[in-house]
Amino acid sequence: MDVVEGGSAPGWTLKRRTYRDQILEALRSSIISGALQPGARISEAELAGRFGVSRGPLREALGVLIQEGLLVSIPFTGTHVADLSPTEVDEIFSLRTQLEIFAFQQVWDRRDAAFAQELTRRHEQLLASIDSGDDEASIQHELALHSFVYEAAGHSLLLSVWNGLRGKLQLYWAAHHRAHGRRGPKPEGHLDYLRCALGDDFAAMEAEIREHMLRGFGRTQDFMRAREATQGPRTGRPAEPEQ
Repeated sequence: MDVVEGGSAPGWTLKRRTYRDQILEALRSSIISGALQPGARISEAELAGRFGVSRGPLREALGVLIQEGLLVSIPFTGTHVADLSPTEVDEIFSLRTQLEIFAFQQVWDRRDAAFAQELTRRHEQLLASIDSGDDEASIQHELALHSFVYEAAGHSLLLSVWNGLRGKLQLYWAAHHRAHGRRGPKPEGHLDYLRCALGDDFAAMEAEIREHMLRGFGRTQDFMRAREATQGPRTGRPAEPEQ
């Protein structure tokens, strides 16, 4: 869905909070839900009119979404909703696996009761969003669950790299759920992850991370390739590097 002349707004209304934050929430939700489809062009004039705001807070919100990787700014083309290629899905899978193993290596000997309590709390939040059938909330809570080990690792560069992946991860999880025809991950999908993260066997934790990342990956990759075969590459994607 292009946010251009004659388009339809997916039910956006603003409450009394910071305009930038409200716009961020509305646009992020629309991107993750698919109401704003990958490759859709973003029109500042159209959005400013629909939200009833000046372009200042709108541009701030768009800048944050570009930093998160949910939007891309393409020279001479404009700003578009980001899209993932099958190649990027492969890269996310391989990089994220190694990053999460490294993050647990950093924090393993410093885990304490507070670590266990917070990881368990985030897992319970994820389960609650799954039970409610809220796909967007489940993506945010799954992201929060996996983010915790990076936050706890005490490695600022690692956390920066992880934060740079957050937007693409949200797009990946949204595609993953659509590929499997469900809203949110399986309720039991993180039980082994949590058990190993709170256990004493790092080798088991490493094996679980690898297995966790593999679950459903092939089906999601097939889904992305089939979509590209039928619809072609979309605009909201950076150019592939030349070989």
